[in-house]
Order: sequence, then C-alpha cells, then structure tokens
Amino acid sequence: MKKAGGALLSSIEIDRSANRKVGVQLYMALRDIILSGGLGAGDRLPASRTLAHEIGVSRTTVIDAVDRLVAEGLLVSRVGAGTFVSDILEHQRSAADGATRARDAAQVPRLSHTIDHAFKAYAPRAWLPHTTGAFVTALPALDAFPVSQWARISARHLRGDREEIMGYGRPEGHEGLRRAIATHLNASRGIRCSPEQVFVTCGAQQAFSLIGRVLLNAGDRVWYENPGAVGARNAFVAAGAQLVPVSVDNEGLDVADGLRKAPHFRLGFVTPSHQQPLGHVMSLARRLELLEAASDAQALIVEDDYDGEFHFGPRSTPPLKSIDTQDRVIYVGTFSKTLFPSLRLGFMLVPESLTAAFERLFASWISTPPTSTQAVVADFMDEGHFAAHVRMMRRLYIERYEALMEASSALPEGVSVQTTASGFHTTAFLREDSNEENVVESAAHRGVTVAPIGRYCLEPIAQKGLVLGFGSTSPADSRAGMEALGQVVAT
Repeated sequence: MKKAGGALLSSIEIDRSANRKVGVQLYMALRDIILSGGLGAGDRLPASRTLAHEIGVSRTTVIDAVDRLVAEGLLVSRVGAGTFVSDILEHQRSAADGATRARDAAQVPRLSHTIDHAFKAYAPRAWLPHTTGAFVTALPALDAFPVSQWARISARHLRGDREEIMGYGRPEGHEGLRRAIATHLNASRGIRCSPEQVFVTCGAQQAFSLIGRVLLNAGDRVWYENPGAVGARNAFVAAGAQLVPVSVDNEGLDVADGLRKAPHFRLGFVTPSHQQPLGHVMSLARRLELLEAASDAQALIVEDDYDGEFHFGPRSTPPLKSIDTQDRVIYVGTFSKTLFPSLRLGFMLVPESLTAAFERLFASWISTPPTSTQAVVADFMDEGHFAAHVRMMRRLYIERYEALMEASSALPEGVSVQTTASGFHTTAFLREDSNEENVVESAAHRGVTVAPIGRYCLEPIAQKGLVLGFGSTSPADSRAGMEALGQVVAT
C-alpha cells in the first residue's frame, strides 16, 4: 500500500553554477542523506514527479539518480508501491553508531555546577504508572471518567474560533480557566483569591520548578517533609537549595524539629491535606505553628494540595492557604488526580505580593499547556461537570478504600495497613527487620506494584513500610493483590 507523499527532501540544493552536473549533484545528495541516516530503512522516497517539482529539476534527472542508487543497493524499487531505502546498511550503521556513542561518552560536555550537584542528589523516582492494578499509586480511576461529556465539550471548541484555540494564548493561562479555578478555590476550598493570582502550568512539577527559580538562591535552606513528595524535592534540588529533612508524625510536619535544625529557613514545603506518603492530615495546631515560624523567619510556604479534593468525611480539612492571614502560602494544585494525568495541567495560586514577579516570568519565556485544553477544562468546570465528577470520585474512592482495608486481613501479623481520611493511597507498615526493596521486588514478580517508604526519605527513618494506591484498583484487584502481598511479606 502506497504511503502518501513520501519523505520531504526539500533540503537538497542544486548549484547550477557548479562544474558538477545536476544529475550527479542529485545522486550524491540522496546518497549522503541515506548514508548519514537521514533516511532510514523502509522510508519511502517521493514520487519522481513530486521530487522533481520540489527540487526544480526534470523528472528524467530524478529517475536517472534513483536508478543509480537502486543499482548500488541503497534503494529498492517495488512495482506499484514506490521506491524505498534498503535495509542493507542497518547492520553496519548500528555498529558505527555504537562506536560513536562510546567515543561521545568519553567527551561529555561540562555541566553547570548546580545541575551536576542536582544529578547526584535527585531522589530515585520510578516511571509514573500508565496501567491500573494493585496497588499502583498516583493514578486516578480512569475507568470512571465521563469521556462522553469531555468529548462533547472538546468538539465544540474545535469547531469554534481558531485564533482562540490554536494561537499562542495568554502566557499566564487561559482567562476562563484562571477564573474557573479561582471560583472553585473560593467556593470549595475556602480560599479567598482572585483570577490574577492563578498561574496555569504544565502540571504541578513545573509549578515547583518555577517557584524554585523565582524564590531560591543556591544554598537557601528549605524545610522539607521527611518522608516527603519526590517531585517537588527534585525541583528544589535543581534550584540549588539545601533541603532540611523535617520529621513527620501523626499531626504532620514537626515544626519544632524544623526550628531546631534550621530556624532561618527560606521556604517550607508541606502536603497538609494528605501527607505524601504517610497520609496524615496536619492538625490545626501544627498549621498555626508553621505559619508563625514562617512569619518569624520571613519565609514562604509551598502547599501541595495534590489530592485534597477527595476526603472521606462530610467536610474536608481546609487548606493551609485558607487560614493564611499574612499571605505567605503559595498553593499548588493539579488536575492529574481530579481529571487525568495526561492533561499535564496544574496551577499555582501566589500571594498578591508575588503576582507581578510571576507575570513577568510567564510573559518572558514560559509556555502554558495548549489553549484548547485549558478552554475545555474551563467549560468542564463552569458547566458543573467537574464538581459532579469529584463527588462521584469521592464515593468511588471510599468504596475502593474500604475494599482495600477489608482485603488487608490477608496480611500476616505484624503488618498493618494504616487508616486515612482522604486521597487514594495509604501505607502499610512492615516489621522492623523487613527489607523494603526486597518486598517491592518480590511483589512485582507476583504482579503487585508497591513503593517503599524509603524512596520518599531525605534521610532514613526507623519505620519500614509500603505505599499502597487504591484509586485505580478495583475491589477484586485489591483482594488478589493483598493475598499475593501477604505471601510475600510472610516469607
């Protein structure tokens, strides 16, 4: 079956003032492209008429050059299909590429001091999941997403104003989405804010990176939950920050521990609504302590509210930002958990005193997600689909959480699954003599995905355990997964 068009070869230039004939120039140009790997085995050349028109030569000249390359074995002509690059060079090219890579590896360009240090200090982070199952973390219930409503809104936008959905868009984010986010935060999360404080990002990870660029100098001390979220941790390390591991207990980040280690900190990072990964909710007393410590140190706090929408009680715990009377909290949210991860859509709500700085940053060089995607999310929120979806997901996650807790009876004595009040992951504490990595590896051989608590630690903690996701895990998968995990930890 013919493929329309064939490869674009408009880079070929013919010099009619040269002594070399036009046909020879074309033959040598095609030959160089093939030998250099510009065209790979199986790639189709354009039809002779198309190539002659694009380069500005006669069709006869093209046919002569192609026939010569066919005779040399570099091209293969198939009647009714076209002319294709032969695979004769693939073996030789693979060997040559291996030698080139080995040579280049010995000549790696020098990296900046900051990123060279960051590479050594980055936390190990497994590739984020793409498939569901027991007990994958960070993945919402994709099977319950209202695809038909999403498709209808998407189709409407694609039929709309092309300049609106296909242009560059506002650097700070689509106006409708910024307004929808501000409205939602006011009504649902109790945060008083304006759309001008909202900046749309390519996921929460970009937000953390930008915060680090704007606020941190090399060596600045950052309070960081230990254990704590990996993504923001790597972003701040890349900014050259000195991370201070602050212990976490049942009330959340231990402010007293932070003050002992670094009373003059520049930034603090917390996940107060559902601590990552332990799952605790930060108490009101701790929240007030943290805000007071930030005020005394003239520091700022980054609040990562990655899954705070999914609480299991009648009312959610208000975000830290909602009680921030001194405007010291930068609130970061994401649609990866509430909608789906491939949107790569997040946002940050910055204090009014920082809006001008972030406006200048975004206007200078930041690219936001596709405007069409932002517009679809804005309408999804404005028309009430977002609120309805979150309500439905709360009920679903409660059911899946209860199924996980019921299935945990298959675990042996000494292994306990912790209760949680929100989100869609929890932890299972192991015996003190357990080896987390061995358990993770053995579970993977049985088709069960778990993460060790140690992966989230800046420095080791005494507690051994596993992080268990249940958002994308059906009750049947939970039962089977717990039986397999029970067999692993019993050995």
